[in-house]
Amino acid sequence: MSTPIDYSPLLTQLKNSALCEWAETLPAQITSGLSEQRYGDLPSWYHALNSLPKVKSTYTYFGDKVTIGKREELSTEQYQQLESALRSLIPWRKGPFELFGLHIDTEWRSDWKWQRLQRHIAPLKDRNVLDVGCGNGYHCWRMYGEGASQVIGIDPSPRFIVQFYMVKHFLENCSVDLLPVGIEALPPKMEYFDTTFSMGVLYHRRSPMDHLLELRDTLKPGGELVLETLVIDGGIGDALVPEGRYGKMNNVWFLPSVPTLLSWLKKCGFVNARCINQCTTDTKEQRTTDWMQFQSLEDFLDPTAPDKTIEGHPGPVRAVIVANKRK
Repeated sequence: MSTPIDYSPLLTQLKNSALCEWAETLPAQITSGLSEQRYGDLPSWYHALNSLPKVKSTYTYFGDKVTIGKREELSTEQYQQLESALRSLIPWRKGPFELFGLHIDTEWRSDWKWQRLQRHIAPLKDRNVLDVGCGNGYHCWRMYGEGASQVIGIDPSPRFIVQFYMVKHFLENCSVDLLPVGIEALPPKMEYFDTTFSMGVLYHRRSPMDHLLELRDTLKPGGELVLETLVIDGGIGDALVPEGRYGKMNNVWFLPSVPTLLSWLKKCGFVNARCINQCTTDTKEQRTTDWMQFQSLEDFLDPTAPDKTIEGHPGPVRAVIVANKRK
């Protein structure tokens, strides 16, 4: 496993847990997910990671703006070194973050999403938590801040993995890790986690039912699923399967109505499924910034009818669903 990211504490912990068999195969999965042959930008991202100032900070705030360190802890040279390294990993999509006084204004106001669900889910204190499709791990830090005993995020994008470890670089003894794998790489029937999050993933899966079953199998009996996804208005049985693109994305497969999604969850072995929030995504929540300088939501909507995508589909409405695995 040739990577500057140190996974040995996680692997040691897993070897002494119910996931000991996975700990044996995980190094090969990490090597594949962080293959420099597959991802040609990885050497430059690793260089940025290794160029970060060699400091640790005890000042942390895992709130709306995930904050590590104070400006006075870095010299001017170190601060410039920090900014140069972080900017080399642009685009930063989930956040916001503040590292030693440097504000990373990400594309998404991911703190708004957390505020919508925070009061409606089971307390995370002392729970083992999985975040599927976690991006750069912003929400993983929020979960850790809520007292989770262990947080594992999974995402197949190496850029996001390196972004996460650029943040973790400044901390010690944090039981939060991101793995460069998709959910299909997890052991079948693992039944390990108390809470599993899947936010912004379902509509990217060709088979939503299979995704719900995979999520179910990560949970202990009675464990909680927190699911956030794009939805449409409609009754039970209604779903949009966009031909071509949706909001310029070519990997959007199913947008169910909330009643349809609740029905799918019941069919897949979940109970007590309920919608705790439904709202329109607007250009204040997702937008171009200095840290994400490419096209964003404004470019994906019809300029003459902002309640529709550029292709004429219903504009983005997101729902948060909470459900429990049947005991």
